[in-house]
Amino acid sequence: MRFDSVAIRLALFVFAGLAPFASVQAAENNWANWRGPNYDGSLEGANPPLEWSDTQNIRWKVPVPGRGSGSPIVWDGQIILLSAIDTGKPPADAPVEAVPTEPAGGPGGGRGNREAPTNEFEFIVLAYSLADGSELWRTTVNRAVPNESGHQTNTFASASAVTDGKRIYANFGSHGTYCLDMLGKVIWGKDLGDMRTRNSFGEGASPALVGDTLIVPWDQEENSAIFALNTSDGEIRWQQPREEVTTWATPLAVEFDGRTQIVTNGTQVRSYDLESGELLWSCGGQVTNPIPSPVRIDDFVICMTGYRGNAIYAMPLDAKGDISDSPQIRWFNRDAAPYVASPTVYKGQLYFTKERSGAVSSIDARTGQVLIPPTRLTEIRDIYASPVAAADKIYFTSRDGVTTVIRHGATLEELAINKLGEPVDASPALVGDQILIRAAEHLYCIGE
Repeated sequence: MRFDSVAIRLALFVFAGLAPFASVQAAENNWANWRGPNYDGSLEGANPPLEWSDTQNIRWKVPVPGRGSGSPIVWDGQIILLSAIDTGKPPADAPVEAVPTEPAGGPGGGRGNREAPTNEFEFIVLAYSLADGSELWRTTVNRAVPNESGHQTNTFASASAVTDGKRIYANFGSHGTYCLDMLGKVIWGKDLGDMRTRNSFGEGASPALVGDTLIVPWDQEENSAIFALNTSDGEIRWQQPREEVTTWATPLAVEFDGRTQIVTNGTQVRSYDLESGELLWSCGGQVTNPIPSPVRIDDFVICMTGYRGNAIYAMPLDAKGDISDSPQIRWFNRDAAPYVASPTVYKGQLYFTKERSGAVSSIDARTGQVLIPPTRLTEIRDIYASPVAAADKIYFTSRDGVTTVIRHGATLEELAINKLGEPVDASPALVGDQILIRAAEHLYCIGE
């Protein structure tokens, strides 16, 4: 870690007026978690460009070390990313033959998995300048051999960081959860154990930050749980066991009727009390491999899953107990739902893709009325990134690095097709009149 020199540089950046944004400015200048200030990918005050290419409207482009599909977050002109770097070497403190290995696919095998790693990886947190893309600092928080192989499209840094502008929280799952200050100094680290995910597909759920509590989901094939950590020291405030298999969804914190709920997607949607961890309500009906994160509108939340079936459920926040198949459910839809990408809610409309394809749907989020049935976008095929929305436009980015922009409304109108020429799995971030896209090897700042 290049801390001493970088600390001076970053202090000048922040306090000498070089930072393009100050924390007292509007929310559109900060993107503190992977889904933004509204926790759903929408930001009305932002105004990202409509068109770009690998040469047009690129303010800057910088290489990112290692691999990661976590999204960029932004605070006061700092962009924070997580990454995992393969050192190409076994651990220094263990002979090669002692390094644990598994067959490709992990326990029981798994289609699409890479070979089990034997090399040590560096798990790092990086900060870049929003102004010019220069690296401000990087911190290695751990060095370890990953405990599972992982799906070939997953990475060992698939979660995104979260910040409150005072501290940065980075969850590498089996390789630790960490708290850093805004200059990259580690304040604490917490080891919650090793996860065993379905078919060794790997990990990817991001934590949720609520005041002085960090919520860490821990859904795996056995002994699933949800943890509430004290942000000051990383100690466990409470933990609750979950009768749940592997999920990859980020929890959603919502305030309702004087209480903060933590809503988690899964084969069973569950809501917990922030203070005590008490289970408040639950709702069945979701399908396999839950990945999309919950979103909120008014006094209810919406969860969806789209692998080996489709399910979208709108559930009231005043629910009590198990409301599966009950009249309390506001509405549900089983025609189409995303597998990997989370939805966005913009001006009362829910936008999402079908499974992993480029077929887009839109539903009236309050009533469940289908406004746009599944309609394939031009040149969008496989999609992992979640859509973002601003200025009456919705942005869908494919794994090929193609972003199709549509107009907000009850009919589908494509406005632009933009190609970066580099694969993209991470969801974009919106900051003012810019859009940040983390691709396979580079971080792009796009703006007119």
